[in-house]
Amino acid sequence: DNYGRDGAMRFDANGGADKNYEPNSFNGPVQTDSPLYNPLESSGGSGTYEWDERETDNFTQAGMLYRLMSSDEKDRLIAAIAGSLSGVQKTDVGDGIVARSIGHFRLADADFGDRLGSAVNALRN
Repeated sequence: DNYGRDGAMRFDANGGADKNYEPNSFNGPVQTDSPLYNPLESSGGSGTYEWDERETDNFTQAGMLYRLMSSDEKDRLIAAIAGSLSGVQKTDVGDGIVARSIGHFRLADADFGDRLGSAVNALRN
């Protein structure tokens, strides 16, 4: 079983509305660390290289860009993102997704996250 979607010659339900990304909040696929295929015989040098993203900084550059924006640009950006996040269903799962998203923006810039949180709360209430 796999979570591949689309591609040539798909004539089945193509996964329907199920989520096919990980991590997710909908009991979808989880990483197994199991190989997808049996090892292939080869000669010469080969190997796998682990990609460790635990130390990756995904927020500094976004924060720097936010701080470069004019007040008007920040207002428009926050309004656009808040408009999208406010459409997330009001359930335990949906509320968790919104909270995590706002937390990510707050990691980029505290003002960004705080203003976004206020805007989303105003639209969702």
